[in-house]
Amino acid sequence: MVREPLTPADRARGERLGRLLRQARAGRSLLDVAGAAGISAETLRKIETGRIPTPAFFTVSSLADVLGLSLDVLVTATEQASNSHRLDSPERTPATLRKLSHLPRREDP
Repeated sequence: MVREPLTPADRARGERLGRLLRQARAGRSLLDVAGAAGISAETLRKIETGRIPTPAFFTVSSLADVLGLSLDVLVTATEQASNSHRLDSPERTPATLRKLSHLPRREDP
């Protein structure tokens, strides 16, 4: 199977996901969150910096669980910005993060 090259939109979405995860991790060490999610600190660092723009579903799911975020919140937050006219505009990032902070966190069963 040949993997298609990532589009600029894919890369931008991955960068947004990384920023959102980093923001949600605030106050917790990269090593602690990565360990709790069952991934290496290096993998989490690469996701947060956009160097892994399309992480595996189960990786994102584990991170969301550890950070107390629902997958719906992550999808909504990363997709909302892709519908804007400037995907990589730095001034949009704080607004997106403010929106994320007001969204409900996943409830523990």
